[in-house]
Amino acid sequence: MAPRAFWKGYLKLSLVTCPVVLQPAVSGSEKVRFHTLNKTTGNRVRARYLDPETGDVVEDDDIVLGYETEDGTHVTFEDEELDQVALESTRTIDIETFVPAWDIGWIWYDQPHFLAPDDKVGAEAFAVIRAAMADTGTAGIARLVLHRRERAVMLLPHGRGMVLWTLRYGEEVRSERDVLGAEKAEPEKAEAGLKKMLADLIAARTKPWSEEMVADPVQDALLDLIAERQKKRPRRAKASPPPKATGNVVDIRDALKRSLAAEKAGGGKPDGKKR
Repeated sequence: MAPRAFWKGYLKLSLVTCPVVLQPAVSGSEKVRFHTLNKTTGNRVRARYLDPETGDVVEDDDIVLGYETEDGTHVTFEDEELDQVALESTRTIDIETFVPAWDIGWIWYDQPHFLAPDDKVGAEAFAVIRAAMADTGTAGIARLVLHRRERAVMLLPHGRGMVLWTLRYGEEVRSERDVLGAEKAEPEKAEAGLKKMLADLIAARTKPWSEEMVADPVQDALLDLIAERQKKRPRRAKASPPPKATGNVVDIRDALKRSLAAEKAGGGKPDGKKR
């Protein structure tokens, strides 16, 4: 059974729009995780917030988020206030720019997600956008709100879908000079015989890539240990997935013709505004 989509919205390129679903490309759900229990009763322990000054338990309804200022006080925000930030990109991935796919260094890549069309009507528009990006060797750059933070994202064609990478913020990426220092002269050339020995060693250890190379032996050992102690229990039935949302899709040929005409007439976006 396919996993439930954690995000649904629209992919937009000029006047072409199609409904899409987004799924994380990696998951930690298969990892062995332990709960914290009361050793005496076997019951799960629940974490609660305490006010360190009064010692009182703080209920969920009384919790707000705060940003500490220079004088040590906090500016507080309610959840609803933060939800109002960057709402335009909450449910729409609007591709505004294309860049050569190889121009973006690996250090900017954050988290990968699979992007796919959400219905048969929008699949044609999605496929044409993906194929055009593949033919031109470009990546689409857009912005998207995930977990209340607006992120720059990169879209790359991948098989029958796309991979959407969230990109790191500029302040997160360190300059290599900060770590590696200034560029230095190349070391002296290694002895030819030594280089030949190393090349032979590399060749002897070179194999085709396999997922077995990133297997987790600790995970396997934990599963074996759990199996030894586990008692068979009936599994809970999983909840039914929600019905798929549908949306209006503009005819791609007509939309592209109007988009290109608007680009030539206005020198920018379909609304006539220049970029």
